[in-house]
Amino acid sequence: MKKGFTLIELLIVVAIIGVLATLLMSNFVGVRQRGRDAERKSNMRQVQSALEMYRADVGSYPVALPSCGSSLQSGNITYMQKVPCDPLNSGSFVLTYTSDGSVYSLISCLENVNDSQKDSSTDPQCDGTNSWSFTLQNP
Repeated sequence: MKKGFTLIELLIVVAIIGVLATLLMSNFVGVRQRGRDAERKSNMRQVQSALEMYRADVGSYPVALPSCGSSLQSGNITYMQKVPCDPLNSGSFVLTYTSDGSVYSLISCLENVNDSQKDSSTDPQCDGTNSWSFTLQNP
């Protein structure tokens, strides 16, 4: 008699490993999405702080936000060295900024649909897979 594993036993072990790997990979993708969303929110709060400093000095909010990678400044005062870019698409910041000078709204699309801080309704500016958004408004 030879000792060893049968083909059926090996196939069962490979199938179990495959199922476990699939479960772990799907969880890993969710962790990465939550991490990118946390970075987006942090970036938005940094922009919000810069906007508040801008308003304290100038008396109103800027009507437009500089593009990703540009600085937010007024005259010779720099409020933000570099407007942050989106963590998933480093060439742009998926951020909607609207202001009339006295109030503003910052909106960013989220990847994680289970985020506890997402807006109560979907945002039409976000695409179908990332239709939830996170909004910050002036205090």
